[in-house]
Amino acid sequence: MTVRATDRPLTRLEAAQAQAGHVLGARRAKRIAVFGNGALYVKAGTMAQVMSWLIDFVVCLFAVAVGVVALSVVDRAVTLSGGALAGAALSLFVLVPVLYGLCYGNGRALGGVLTGTQLVCVKDGSRIGVKACWAMLVRTLFMPVLFVVLMVSAFSTGSSGTPGSLVRTSIDPDATRRLNAAGIR
Repeated sequence: MTVRATDRPLTRLEAAQAQAGHVLGARRAKRIAVFGNGALYVKAGTMAQVMSWLIDFVVCLFAVAVGVVALSVVDRAVTLSGGALAGAALSLFVLVPVLYGLCYGNGRALGGVLTGTQLVCVKDGSRIGVKACWAMLVRTLFMPVLFVVLMVSAFSTGSSGTPGSLVRTSIDPDATRRLNAAGIR
């Protein structure tokens, strides 16, 4: 096992990162992490994660806008009450992400496909499956609020760390495949 200047042996993760440098490149090798079951994976880059979220957010906003237009067309034909129309319009903000999440069961909605990322379970790297609807709702509806809270927190305290544990993570599936194909475990 390689030893660093501090005479402390490398951890298993550090050794894998050093070994994967020639296969993946230094930047991707630094993003190697470990699932809860011990398997290695390559985390998606920060910009890829942000772009994936942004694309999915825009798709949902577009779908909500289309739904609002459809509601206005229905309102002209049927003349819905103001409360029913407002309730239906507000429900689109929850319904659209849930329906869009149905396309997300394999962890690759449009944002993931375009950025080359995939959302998987942190415990073992498996598909997020039925929970995809909930993940998309949280991602599109609550993430803007979370983003604002984290930004305010980061600027007021000077820290960007967030407490808690993740259930899902974004991976770079191509780099993870190459890591596994190289036999780095």
